[in-house]
Amino acid sequence: MKKISIFLSFTAFAAFAQPKVTYLYPEDDLITSYRKSYLSQEIGFPLREDANLMLYDTITTWLGTPYKFAGNCEKGIDCSGFVNVLFDRVYGKHIGARNSAEIFEQVHKIDKHDIREGDMVFFRIHKRRISHIGLYLGDNKFVHASTSRGVIISDLNDPYYKKYFAGAGRLKTETADSNDQP
Repeated sequence: MKKISIFLSFTAFAAFAQPKVTYLYPEDDLITSYRKSYLSQEIGFPLREDANLMLYDTITTWLGTPYKFAGNCEKGIDCSGFVNVLFDRVYGKHIGARNSAEIFEQVHKIDKHDIREGDMVFFRIHKRRISHIGLYLGDNKFVHASTSRGVIISDLNDPYYKKYFAGAGRLKTETADSNDQP
């Protein structure tokens, strides 16, 4: 608490002692820079300039949440439940599907080289069917609810995920819009 008080006193003093600076670009804003730096430390890799900070704020609150089949709360969550939560809270979209195979049917398939932040990545861990999903973050990283370690960030180049990678997709806008609740 003492550190927070000192920090707030310092920033208040600095705000009055120096002339107001108008930044040309939002990413130059001190608070945004601090927030990006903090989130980068929390997730373990540097964020891109155009990163969706709300996405990373949400992810950091869920990291370490234990896996629970069909779970959808902070006490336990599964992979599809986690993706549903991210879409609801970050993008304001209701996917509606309850498992990774159903979600896979609702997306526009995209090439692995065209994946961008917020796209979904799918895996066939159990033979022929889609059985796992995560949300792509960039730089080959994705966030997901692992059965053994809970909500974590992994790398698509990890031999395990590389072996089972089944494809990537972007939510169809008409699917998300038609599921919106009034």
